[in-house]
Amino acid sequence: MNAQYKKGVLELCVLKLIEKTDLYGYEMVQKLSYYIEVTESTIYPLLRRLTKEGYLETYNKESTEGPTRKYYSITDKGEEYLAKLLKEWNQMVESVHRLFEGV
Repeated sequence: MNAQYKKGVLELCVLKLIEKTDLYGYEMVQKLSYYIEVTESTIYPLLRRLTKEGYLETYNKESTEGPTRKYYSITDKGEEYLAKLLKEWNQMVESVHRLFEGV
């Protein structure tokens, strides 16, 4: 997938996945990688930024398979931001479809 396409949609994908259930970083990479090729070096800075901007919050949870994990959950502000991003995404997809149909 084109890197610019991926960069533009990755924030939306991360928020949408976390909206469904709290996730830890590596788990997020695994889930996203099923659909979009991503690496930890791409996801962790994005998670930090979304947390800093107040769209996500974190908490630690003990793991039976290793060290304590940092989980990410979406905030109310993050829910509002996600709704805005989804609206913009849907408008863009619809516009591109109309363009393709008209060509």
